[in-house]
Amino acid sequence: KLVRRARRAQAVTAAAQAALPSTPPAHPSQNMAAVAGMAVSTAPMVANHRPVQPLTPAAPPSSAAAAKASTTCASATAPAVAAGALLGTAAAGRQRRQRRQRKVHLRAVAESGAAGVYCAASEKCVRRKTRTVHIGAVKVGSEHPIATQTMANTLTHDVEATVAQIKRCADAGIDIVRVTVQGMREAKACEFIKKRLLEDGYTTPIVADIHFTPKVAMVVADHVDKVRVNPGNFADGRKSFDTITELTEEDVGEAKAQIEEVFVPLVLKLKEKNKALRIGVNHGSMAERILFQYGDTPEGMVASAIEFGEICRKHDYHNFVFSMKSSNPQVMVQAYRLLSREMYKLGWDYPLHLGVTEAGGGSDGRIKSAVGIGALLLDGLGDTVRVSLTENPEMEVKPCLALRRTAEDALGKGVASFDELSGRRQGVFAPRKCEFPLDVPLNSDGSVLASLHADDLRDLDQQTLCDRLGVHLRKDGDLQKDWKSVDAVVVEGEISQLVGSKLKDLLDVPVGVICRPGANVPEGATLLHDAVAVEEPMLQRLGGRALVCTGEESLEQLQSALRFATPRFLLLRPAAGAGGVTFLARRFFSMLDSLEEGKSLPTMLWFRYPGAAEQDDAVIRGSADFGSLFVDGLGEGLLWECDALSSGELREASFNLLQAARKRISKTEFISCPSCGRTLFDLEETTKRIQQRTGHLPGVRIAVMGCIVNGPGEMADADFGYVGSGVGKVDLYVGYDCVRRGIPSGGAVDALTELIREHGRWQDPPSDEDETVTSSEGAWALGLELIQDTF
Repeated sequence: KLVRRARRAQAVTAAAQAALPSTPPAHPSQNMAAVAGMAVSTAPMVANHRPVQPLTPAAPPSSAAAAKASTTCASATAPAVAAGALLGTAAAGRQRRQRRQRKVHLRAVAESGAAGVYCAASEKCVRRKTRTVHIGAVKVGSEHPIATQTMANTLTHDVEATVAQIKRCADAGIDIVRVTVQGMREAKACEFIKKRLLEDGYTTPIVADIHFTPKVAMVVADHVDKVRVNPGNFADGRKSFDTITELTEEDVGEAKAQIEEVFVPLVLKLKEKNKALRIGVNHGSMAERILFQYGDTPEGMVASAIEFGEICRKHDYHNFVFSMKSSNPQVMVQAYRLLSREMYKLGWDYPLHLGVTEAGGGSDGRIKSAVGIGALLLDGLGDTVRVSLTENPEMEVKPCLALRRTAEDALGKGVASFDELSGRRQGVFAPRKCEFPLDVPLNSDGSVLASLHADDLRDLDQQTLCDRLGVHLRKDGDLQKDWKSVDAVVVEGEISQLVGSKLKDLLDVPVGVICRPGANVPEGATLLHDAVAVEEPMLQRLGGRALVCTGEESLEQLQSALRFATPRFLLLRPAAGAGGVTFLARRFFSMLDSLEEGKSLPTMLWFRYPGAAEQDDAVIRGSADFGSLFVDGLGEGLLWECDALSSGELREASFNLLQAARKRISKTEFISCPSCGRTLFDLEETTKRIQQRTGHLPGVRIAVMGCIVNGPGEMADADFGYVGSGVGKVDLYVGYDCVRRGIPSGGAVDALTELIREHGRWQDPPSDEDETVTSSEGAWALGLELIQDTF
């Protein structure tokens, strides 16, 4: 049976290739059909795995050229794509879900026509060239400022409340506002919302958010400026994950035909009325067929987006944008990069709408959004942004504006061209394999460092010092670390005898101490040296040495310093005012990893942000810089200095940033939707109550979703889910499985904590007198004893 299907597939592919032009086209854009045809493999496909051969490089064409080639691309690729969908065999449902949760794996692809493979340049921030998409009065594309967006959380059929909220957002600086449209009542209300806004002098574009209801989309298209559709549920509204047991090429063809039947009328209507469209893929709500073919991966997200994009192009409709959202910033970044690579190869130039979905609220939500969105903006990707917070939409304005300023300030900044051999540009995620010292208490998952000046340390009493470093002062006077304690402190300035005594107390906790050489430096402290100043061999000592690098060192200077100092670790501290730190750091790591002496050395990122700034600006800018490196596995820790944030705020932000980048999980992670007109309970208040009860469970991920649209699919990363299922009713999930239905919301938080207990994931909050020693601290103590014996 497999052989017969393989032979049919080979015949279809051969026919498709025979139909392609034998002579080279005049313009690279005309080769799109050939490019897409070569992306097909005729090997049998099993569940969640799809063999893909590298695509032929193609230079990105102009908008006009891409539009001209639109009708030929879709028709030529149809038989070839169908040939790629061969027989799939299903495993047990639970095994498939486990595979979807595996570590993200991205296929290797050949370099495209873009210098940075997925972006316009590899050594500096240059915006990717995109066409202009008209969303009402707002123009979105690389020739225009990055547009900011938010989403109303009022009941859409409440016209007065919705209009008032849209006005507040527009007055605060938002360019585009989305509203939920779940039925005909809301679709008709959009007519009056738009009318009222225009009467009051507001031209703010309105976007209708559509899930499951193509008929509603057809109606609301008359009244709004843009329609957002989710490819995962626009034509296929099922929320099950284990019903497909076999997938043939005929099945794939039927599924695509069903999509066209439902989607084409909307495309034609939007084209006729000159309205815009967002093809908004969400990591957690992909169609079951896509999950079966690709698994829960960025490849599946891109395939889903391309399918809908090809339908639009087939009908010569180009006024659309793409989004590839996930609650996991790492997955989100890889999905957008993969889509950008594919668009370069296909000659497409559609704008990107950036966002991390279900980011949460407070510092967590802002940092998680900045890690994902900022990493892409710093590479020149993205034309419009939305920061999804579990707060009122007006609170999303400042983070959005801060991200736009971060992107604008980064334009054109970078370093000289350099070679990057790690495969990062091609989508290979390969974190550095480092050897951590036994006599310095760093955390191998990601270290948090703090800085103090010796003069300040001299004047601090013990309690204040503990507060600065997150160390617990016990009633018996002993110092104790917990999950929010820094791992090491950098002390600048001359060490007096009093300061040296305080540093010795910190070393006993253990908190690492890093300082310049001096008379009163305690035994076990790590001595700090500038890399360019190391000119002769140095003696070994307990605690060793660390080198400060600016990233401007030559390969010879760096190699010489590493050989002479044999450091325990490095600190990368760019010069004050240095721009393009993302590219500077990438070049530094490329150089470091090329050296035998440096490729396994842990490196801490030490970024400084002097001067007064608003807190949102400070958090967003720092999170974008650090996050753009952490998402690629570059950097083993951070020292974040910022005048606008207190020591406690910086410490909390540092732990949140490491968790957002999926490096060090130090507390419960919450995946909570931003709330909208579909929400069936007070999402912000409920999320706060759940955080208060369960926020002390490191490694546990809890999703809080306002309605079925955002669950269970959207909580793909969660261990436990709390999902609104009706007015005053909640369903509880374990993974993808609904285990308790229709719980009254008044007792649902208690039921959630009980569910966590039943599954062995609960632990009581630590008391003031707990003497908890983590495994890393125990290993450090053992290593210290061994090294003390040596010295």
